[in-house]
Amino acid sequence: MNRTRTTWRNTTHDWAATVDLRHLEGIRRDPAAFAPGGTGHLILEVLAYAADEAECNGGGRALVTLHADGSVSVADDGRGTDTRRDERGETVKKPVMATEDLRFFAHPEVQTLPDGHPRRGMSVVAALSEHLVHTNRRRNGSWTQCYAHGVPVSGLDPVDDDGTTGTLVHFHPAGRLGAGAGTGPGDRAGVAVDELMRWATAWPDLTVEVADRRAG
Repeated sequence: MNRTRTTWRNTTHDWAATVDLRHLEGIRRDPAAFAPGGTGHLILEVLAYAADEAECNGGGRALVTLHADGSVSVADDGRGTDTRRDERGETVKKPVMATEDLRFFAHPEVQTLPDGHPRRGMSVVAALSEHLVHTNRRRNGSWTQCYAHGVPVSGLDPVDDDGTTGTLVHFHPAGRLGAGAGTGPGDRAGVAVDELMRWATAWPDLTVEVADRRAG
């Protein structure tokens, strides 16, 4: 029997929540604080979840693709984002994109990412992206959902099961956080592949590959 979502145990996010607009707006007001260094930090926020999965599963892989349009995609082979059915039989996914990570957001001293800055969670990536597509593959079903500045703009749209599990997060950073080649003072929009690979060594259980599809 499915239990009401208000009784589900909260570990990383509040299952009873869906979208925290105030939380997302606070991130958007101060991108320098939540994405110091720009797009590179957002990539690390995504990879940190893949690293969590790899640690739990005894190893894992992730592919970071830097696209020519300035967007970034990060794919991993973990278990996928937790998805359940509530007492009405409705599919509910853990609100990782649109609410705060209870472990880190209010306690930035808890964990530091390989760039030396605090880990805050996936909501930072979503809030600071013009568009983000979260594709999720789990044993109990696969789906995709779209966001704009952290706010869902679609439901959980089913995708065909291909026999794999994992997540794919494809995001287009807002404004000067883009992953293109051009950079300006204080804006590290041009993500360096060698720097990403160096950072990735901080997670011994996760093997990271970077594909650079940017022009030039």
